Amino acid sequence: MTPNDFRCIALSLEGAEEGSHMGAVDFRVGGRIFATLASVDQGYGNLMLDPAQQAMFVEEMPDVFLPIHGGWGRMGATHISLAKASEDVLTGALQAAWRLRVEKNAKTNRGAKKSVAKAKAAVKSKATAKSKSDSDRTPAKEASKSSTRRRTSR
Repeated sequence: MTPNDFRCIALSLEGAEEGSHMGAVDFRVGGRIFATLASVDQGYGNLMLDPAQQAMFVEEMPDVFLPIHGGWGRMGATHISLAKASEDVLTGALQAAWRLRVEKNAKTNRGAKKSVAKAKAAVKSKATAKSKSDSDRTPAKEASKSSTRRRTSR
């Protein structure tokens, strides 16, 4: 498989979007990362799994899956060797990472929060516009307009 295959499969998942984090291509659902191409130069795609999923993938196919070194790896971040992965294996692994992210988003109400934040921003924007138009109608300004109209009509 290639980085482009990784990209196409990741973006075929419902709600998936391509983004960038620290100069590396990432794939998000609900605004949160589930996979990256941060290690593409070493021939890997990266999956954000949980430790139990990671252990299962590594145990089943140690030549294809490898924990990322350090703390991220201890939390489940996993390399997938693109050259050694079949389309079915890559698709299944990306689906697992995507599903985990969707489930975590649902637990934290991530999708709902995003929608509420957008709605609040829209309401605030309308309120600001209304406030501005209302400030154009202060009693002093209205009186000024009236006296200007009276002076010009004489």
